[in-house]
Amino acid sequence: MRLCCPCHFGLESVLKYEIQKIGGTDLKVSDGKISFTGDDNVLARANLCLSTAERVFIELIEFRATTFEELFQGVKAIELERYINPDNAFPVKGYSLNSALHSVPDCQSIVKKAAVERLKAKYGISWFEETGAPIQIKFSILKDVVTIYLDTSGVGLHKRGYRRNSNAAPIKETLAAGIIDLARVRPDTVVCDPFCGSGTLLIEAALKALKIAPGINRRFAAEKWSCFDSKVWQEERKRAIDCVDRNAEFHAIGADIDDAAVALALDNAHKAGIKSRVSIEQADIADFRQPEDSTVICNPPYGERLLELREAENIYRVMGRVLGKDGSRQSYIISPHEEFEKFFGTEARKRRKLYNGMIKCQLFMYF
Repeated sequence: MRLCCPCHFGLESVLKYEIQKIGGTDLKVSDGKISFTGDDNVLARANLCLSTAERVFIELIEFRATTFEELFQGVKAIELERYINPDNAFPVKGYSLNSALHSVPDCQSIVKKAAVERLKAKYGISWFEETGAPIQIKFSILKDVVTIYLDTSGVGLHKRGYRRNSNAAPIKETLAAGIIDLARVRPDTVVCDPFCGSGTLLIEAALKALKIAPGINRRFAAEKWSCFDSKVWQEERKRAIDCVDRNAEFHAIGADIDDAAVALALDNAHKAGIKSRVSIEQADIADFRQPEDSTVICNPPYGERLLELREAENIYRVMGRVLGKDGSRQSYIISPHEEFEKFFGTEARKRRKLYNGMIKCQLFMYF
């Protein structure tokens, strides 16, 4: 099968390495997504093990369309019966950018109609109850090029299952995992986050260091599809469990000025099954002391209003005094502030553009 995984802009190289590691081949990298080839096992493994992918799609077809008739015929040519049974639900959603077919609701209707006509002809029935397991059809139309996918993940892959509650400004789990990779966290790394919030960076670091598959405690849409053998999913879950490194010496140290955030982070760490690997306490950044041979990875306050911005800049100054910048103490800090380095007091060794939601940020790397 041809598979496709979208990701945060700026994390393509990290996701590429992950896909190669799970056995994906013939990779094609573009902005915000990577397509690759894999069998049923690779599909299941991608859902279970990829930490920076947003979803795993089956890529069915790509064709050019500037009229509704071209869109209809292109979708009708797809062998949808390979995946969709007469009782499956098959909802349609998607988007269109810079294309002649710009009305998303109209495109949605045409794609659905084409799918229905194809399946009616193949199954010899005129009505679909759609009461069975849902198989989400997704379309993208970019500069008149249509791509049709099936979404095998269901709920987005950032939903690991451990963070049912979060604080006011959480960092997305997939972005956190990408930052962890860029910081080169290893099984024996000591990771610190003095602004831990709901604990996402600490937990993702622990999952990476202990080789715990991020999707190991959740289910995926394609597990209910009859076109896939359930044994494949069982095999891949067992494989993921066998890969866990219980002997890793990893430890995480967290702090937050808000005691409610500390309690939340500890609860999330417990849900993630790594609470024994973390120590979190209520503390101000000014009182933080970074241990030797440790790596700080953090997402400090941004400050969107003027007063908050001034407060954030003061925090950056304090960070510059207490955080390591090279040698045995490293720091990886994500911030949207264009002059972060000025307030931190030192230019970063490297920088990488990332997006936290819709906010353009930089990852400032000190090592």
